[in-house]
Amino acid sequence: MNALAATNRNFKLASRLLGLDSKLEKSLLIPFREIKVECTIPKDDGTLASFIGFRVQHDNARGPMKGGIRYHPEVEPDEVNALAQLMTWKTAVAKIPYGGAKGGIGCDPSELSISELERLTRVFTQKIHDLIGIHTDVPAPDMGTGPQTMAWMLDEYSKFHGHSPAVVTGKPIDLGGSLGRDAATGRGVLFATEALLNEHGKSISGQRFVIQGFGNVGSWAAKLINEKGGKIVAVSDVTGAIKNKNGIDIYSLLEHTEENRGIKGFDGADSIDHDSVLVEDCDILIPAALGGVINRENANEIKAKFIIEGANHPTDPEADEIFKKKGVVILPDIYANSGGVTVSYFEWVQNIQGFMWDEENVNKELQNYMTRGFKDLKEMCKTHSCDLRMGAFTLGVNRVAQATVIRGWGS
Repeated sequence: MNALAATNRNFKLASRLLGLDSKLEKSLLIPFREIKVECTIPKDDGTLASFIGFRVQHDNARGPMKGGIRYHPEVEPDEVNALAQLMTWKTAVAKIPYGGAKGGIGCDPSELSISELERLTRVFTQKIHDLIGIHTDVPAPDMGTGPQTMAWMLDEYSKFHGHSPAVVTGKPIDLGGSLGRDAATGRGVLFATEALLNEHGKSISGQRFVIQGFGNVGSWAAKLINEKGGKIVAVSDVTGAIKNKNGIDIYSLLEHTEENRGIKGFDGADSIDHDSVLVEDCDILIPAALGGVINRENANEIKAKFIIEGANHPTDPEADEIFKKKGVVILPDIYANSGGVTVSYFEWVQNIQGFMWDEENVNKELQNYMTRGFKDLKEMCKTHSCDLRMGAFTLGVNRVAQATVIRGWGS
């Protein structure tokens, strides 16, 4: 099931539990605006190359729309649409005053030089600058983009609108980025995991973890879990997969990935088949890479008792059903990985105030938001007698529906 179909299915189930009016349900599902632009740039060799850029602005009932910009060969409208909708529910679950958006350019960033990426980012910004803004739509980095991409977007946007640091988040610190933003999604995963384990009378210390994906989210989660006494027994990234049942030395692995741009060739663990990492023996599995990796084909083989969704939409609904029967507890993406957008909100607040926080304050506030979010989610589970995914969806959808109605929907 593709990401859009799965997200729509979860939304409709939540809507049914909440007893939403069918017309309101339809209205909440339709994106506020979809943007598709052509981006042609001169390449370094003088030839011209054309790319398609997307921005889906899903909902702004609770505040400006918010969401990442990804550079990836497989960026296509359905996926961007699903991720924009997920951001609407995610910001509502986190109780931050935003709606959802998502964007991207269909390109392979590894095949473009730095100057080509800069030109592409600037052309994309020129095409959408009058449709984004501090109180309209605030982009952030995503897969294949980072602080430098945001710096180019900010610079290009500011040529049209004057200096506007709050127009993007995930910026370099020197341009008004927030301390703690880099680690935020991974740290949020840690706080979410602690909240869930606490509910089950457990702590991170002594638990065995498998982390699929060792990019920003996976590597920070691994580092922070390791510091809390968790044992990471298997890890994978695009270059390969490794395991060590006695626990991987995370600091050595981080050094290795820094030097070799991937985990491949790390000698402190055994190399294993890339696809088998998800089914390795462990207590807690953290998928922190692409969507749709856990499906009906591999769900029965997964040995973890808890799954913490660090990635967006890593679990297909068919796999959800299998896990329900097996008694596997899934902490859903729209709560588990909301640390990134929460600290993005803190960055936006700091930029608007012109007053920057220290890192300790950022991390403390993030912990408050993640802890409160889990409590709110559990309340919805009790109210509607549902699992954590439906608890999160009913929480998010209900908040957006209420804001929509209060603002005068249909009048």
